[in-house]
Amino acid sequence: MSDTPPNPLTEILTSLRDRVMGVSESVLSTADGLLVVADTDSSHAESIAALAAATLGVSRRMADQTGVGALREVVARCGSGHVIVMAVGDRALLTVMGDDGLDLAALQRESPATVERLTQALAADVAS
Repeated sequence: MSDTPPNPLTEILTSLRDRVMGVSESVLSTADGLLVVADTDSSHAESIAALAAATLGVSRRMADQTGVGALREVVARCGSGHVIVMAVGDRALLTVMGDDGLDLAALQRESPATVERLTQALAADVAS
């Protein structure tokens, strides 16, 4: 048994998975696509981090060009699930993968608090 304390960022990701039905994995990365921490077993977290940065960058440009306001999130509905990318402040991204039964309404209710907790934890980590 390890005496290493759990990573607070990982605990936040795990908590989201526990609170929202259908969330299967999540990845926290920097805005430029570097992996910070992941709650994933089957996905290649480094690749997800890089792709999330590209996705959010293109989507922010689309929002700017169309004049529909600031980008909140990008949702990809796939054949057997969902991938959601959202900004965590200006310097990080949260990517959430969910199965076909993902409760999108619950995710939208829970994500602002999760993003805020991640923002605070990242700020505390930088300050220490």
